[in-house]
Amino acid sequence: MEHSIYKYILRHSKKQQIILTLMSFASFPFLYYYLELPKIIIDQAIQAKDILFPVEVLGFEIDQKEFLYVSVSAFLLLVIINQCFKYAINVYQGVTGERMLRRLRYELYSRILRFPLPTFRKKSSGEIIPMITAEVEPLGGFIGEAFALPAFQGGYLIVIMSFLLVQNVYMALAAIALYPAQAYFIPKLQKKVNQLGKERVRLVRVLSDQIGETVAAVQEIHVHDGSNYLRASFTYQLGRIFKVRYRIYLLKFIIKFLNNFIQQLGPFFFYALGGTMVINGNLEIGTLVAAISAHKEMAAPWKELLSYYQRREDARIKYEQVVEQFEPAGMRDESNQLVEPEEIPQLKGELVASNIVLSDDTGSAQLEGLNLKLALDKRVAIVGQAGSGREALTQVLSRLIDPDRGKVTVGNLDFSEASEAVIGRRISYLGQSGYVFNTTIGENLFFSLKHRPLREVLFEGEEQEFREEDVKEILLTGNSPDDFGADWIDFESANVEDLKGLHDRAIDVLHMVDLGEDVYQFGLRSTLDPIEDPEIAQLILGARKRFYEKLTADTAFANLVEAFSKEKYNTNATLGENLLFGTPVDSAFDMERLAENSYVQQVIDDADLTDSFLKMGFQVASLMVELFADLPPDHEFFQLYGFISSDELPEYQAILSRVNADNLHQLREEDRLRFMSLPFKVIPSRHRLGVVTDEIQEKIVEARKQFVDHLPEDLQGSIAFFDENTYNAAANIQDNILFGKISYGFAQAAEKIGGLLAAVVDEMELKRTIIKVGLDFRVGAGGARLNENQRQKLCIARAILKRPDILVLSQATATFDNRTQQRITENILSEFEGRSVIWSIEKPEMAYLFDHIVVINGGVITESGNFDHLQKNGEQFKLLSA
Repeated sequence: MEHSIYKYILRHSKKQQIILTLMSFASFPFLYYYLELPKIIIDQAIQAKDILFPVEVLGFEIDQKEFLYVSVSAFLLLVIINQCFKYAINVYQGVTGERMLRRLRYELYSRILRFPLPTFRKKSSGEIIPMITAEVEPLGGFIGEAFALPAFQGGYLIVIMSFLLVQNVYMALAAIALYPAQAYFIPKLQKKVNQLGKERVRLVRVLSDQIGETVAAVQEIHVHDGSNYLRASFTYQLGRIFKVRYRIYLLKFIIKFLNNFIQQLGPFFFYALGGTMVINGNLEIGTLVAAISAHKEMAAPWKELLSYYQRREDARIKYEQVVEQFEPAGMRDESNQLVEPEEIPQLKGELVASNIVLSDDTGSAQLEGLNLKLALDKRVAIVGQAGSGREALTQVLSRLIDPDRGKVTVGNLDFSEASEAVIGRRISYLGQSGYVFNTTIGENLFFSLKHRPLREVLFEGEEQEFREEDVKEILLTGNSPDDFGADWIDFESANVEDLKGLHDRAIDVLHMVDLGEDVYQFGLRSTLDPIEDPEIAQLILGARKRFYEKLTADTAFANLVEAFSKEKYNTNATLGENLLFGTPVDSAFDMERLAENSYVQQVIDDADLTDSFLKMGFQVASLMVELFADLPPDHEFFQLYGFISSDELPEYQAILSRVNADNLHQLREEDRLRFMSLPFKVIPSRHRLGVVTDEIQEKIVEARKQFVDHLPEDLQGSIAFFDENTYNAAANIQDNILFGKISYGFAQAAEKIGGLLAAVVDEMELKRTIIKVGLDFRVGAGGARLNENQRQKLCIARAILKRPDILVLSQATATFDNRTQQRITENILSEFEGRSVIWSIEKPEMAYLFDHIVVINGGVITESGNFDHLQKNGEQFKLLSA
């Protein structure tokens, strides 16, 4: 990138800057006549000095009034023309600035993608993110005005000065008498402001870094009671920032005071000097008025130029700071990622590492003259102690890190010269902890297959219009021309022909890494749209039918599930679920706040249940207070009766102290809603409080019908109602198969029903279908909805799915238990039979599974051979595996 912001601006927006400058120059003649007209209006049109009426204008004779009207009309026209120039210039400036800001952010982001791996050990996301977002934001505005504003405002000032010189030299000198003082003091003060601004930016980056660390380490903070220490640290950083900003404010307002004070002295000189000249008859009153008006106009461009100087210095510092941070040593050239060879060669033969030397950022040697030769049809284990250099070796062999000296080759391919298209498609690497993106399991899996857009996808409506318009902006801003909305999946890389084949392959790979069962469970708890997937929805309905056939055929399962029925109250569901008889689709019917819903209140009232609900709520609250009064917050009763927490208990105690069963009608509205909300959460078979009587149940079933029949039009679609013959789009797959509630009070009911459901799924061969649905499970930020082992298994599956020529793993299964490690290792080695696996293993005793073993110590290869050979002759290997 250019190190000077002006060079960067000219390189990418020279044409736009020239257009803006020419537009500025074109406005100056109109500005001059705009300043001249007030003098003509006063001296000639009004006072009729040096003019005889009627006069001829454009071939027409006009009298004094008509001349006045023509003059003021011309003045109005010039006002409009000048404002139009300002509008056009400002809009074009804004668009130019935004395009350049878009370009700059894109370039910075692209550079992050090319940073050498060690860079991220010194730079945190807390530093990088604000640089690309907040810190470069002001640069967009400055870039648009970089040349146009000084040209326009400076020219504006020159035009006004020229006008004043034409009118009277002394008036012109009076107008600019104090400008030299401003030009001297303001830059000096501004230089101090700029230095403080630079310090402020540095401190804010430190603050951002601490916030990022706090979010990442929140678990450790709670575990070690470190919150007070971090609050104190944060307070210290805020104090440093406050001190700098306080000094900035002092200097800024001194600058503002000087500007305003000097600007207000101008009229003083005008009135004193100009007034004297008018009294002495040396100056016309119209000329004085025009001069005062012109001087008033001078204030705006002069102020703009001073502000521009401040913004320019601020932008210069920000740009230089950002560029400095985004030019780390060892960054690969842009062509390494963007230039793709016509054919991606397969890696065959031997991988040769010659005289590899690598040091870390502290200068400590990690690899020292290492030499290695590996056949790419073998599965190789790398063993060594911690700090032996084995992790560094795997990163060099996968070209994540370039060695300080030496080279790695496969056949004629030199890794240091190979494009990322070759390395990224033919080699997979995974360390001890992979990263999971905040998207679905499937998108994470298929990420390894997305290199270039391969098939166009057509969009409709606003989305298509946006894409067509954005193509033009992409060309102007140098952004990526690749269509994000296209189909990027490289089926050939996964050795499949289409998406169906890819899903089948993905499911096989998930089973290979022991993640298939987990994704199956995610699928069971996921929803699907029956309109988009009608075939799957029909299969689930078939499973529901088969489930109930098995349920009724085996007495061991009798009464373990209470099915939903329109005519019956489900005693294993909450009262709220029974009333709605469906699954809420949106927040219109929040199950936790049903009592506050106006339509629900209306249905309850029409069913003559309002008083009953208040009494039930009073009974439940009284029972809960009586039961829980002396119990600790972690008592099992709080879990069993989950509708009242230990925190809420004092509030209900306070309400009960104010009312009794006979004066419930006097409750305050908020207390009334609290009582009304409790019955909605009661499950008769579980809570056994005796408040939801048979009579209440019958009334709820009747109210359910009214609820459905009179549902307002604006609430239609807010609930997916239960229907034994219809797939419920708002419920998950498991609930759709169950179509009811597991009964409370039966030993191991959940386990038995889970086993029956699994049997039905297996019998109908639905497991792979449900796993496919599970591929759409969203994993959360950084895979937060998955546990550590699931995240790592997903990353291993992603590395395998693209079928690399070389799979490099560095302690990738270290967090798994012994049995899981053994199983996954065997599965992967079987999958890569005849292909290359280079695995830095955490347990040397597992090396017998590999074709070849390499022992590393002190950054060099000390022993190599097969397992039997090293067991007999490898001294270091025997020590490691002992």
